[in-house]
Amino acid sequence: MARAAHAFLLALRDLPHPRVLRVLAQSLALTLLLLAAAGAAIFFGARWALAHWKWLDGAQLDMAGVLIILLIIAGSWLLFRAVAIAVIGLFADGIVADVEGRYYPAAAARAVDVGWRQNIRLALASLVRLIGGNLLALPVYILLLATGIGTPVFALFVNALLLGRDLEAMVLARHPDRPRFDRPARWSLGLLSAASFVVPVANLLAPILSAAMAVHMLHLGKGDPEI
Repeated sequence: MARAAHAFLLALRDLPHPRVLRVLAQSLALTLLLLAAAGAAIFFGARWALAHWKWLDGAQLDMAGVLIILLIIAGSWLLFRAVAIAVIGLFADGIVADVEGRYYPAAAARAVDVGWRQNIRLALASLVRLIGGNLLALPVYILLLATGIGTPVFALFVNALLLGRDLEAMVLARHPDRPRFDRPARWSLGLLSAASFVVPVANLLAPILSAAMAVHMLHLGKGDPEI
């Protein structure tokens, strides 16, 4: 965890750099646009299904619409993270290259260029893992609702595992010759990343912060950058 905390502090220092800010603005704008589109698609799709199959009508349909909106808002935490991680996968190579170029130039010189096709594959794989993993965990989420705190704690655990795997794949794409993270490193990376998505406002920075942190986690060793 100490290594992950070191990487996290270094990633915080990366945020003010112009290239990072540019990628942050582009990825955040695309994320919010896709999030709004996904929310609208879910709302109108659900209302259409209810009306088409005549399950509800009139005032009942209007009340169902309100309930759908509330459920979308309640699920926006997971939906935002899913969309944000997928989007950041599209910009991953630029972020990783920028951080490596400033902190680890020798590693940057040996890195393999990641094309846009591979970035898309990584982004889609991340999205599938995140949605699939949380759907598999859904019965446990529901069972833990009675505990009050159990559901968010278990969700943090599940998403820490998923995010650790996604971020590892993101940085290893440029360094296929490097070994995978060990389990404690992958877990601590995922845990800090998942936790950063929980904090309001900070969660807008979480995708960029997580990507930069993963770069530092890969390369930290002898001659570590100073915090």
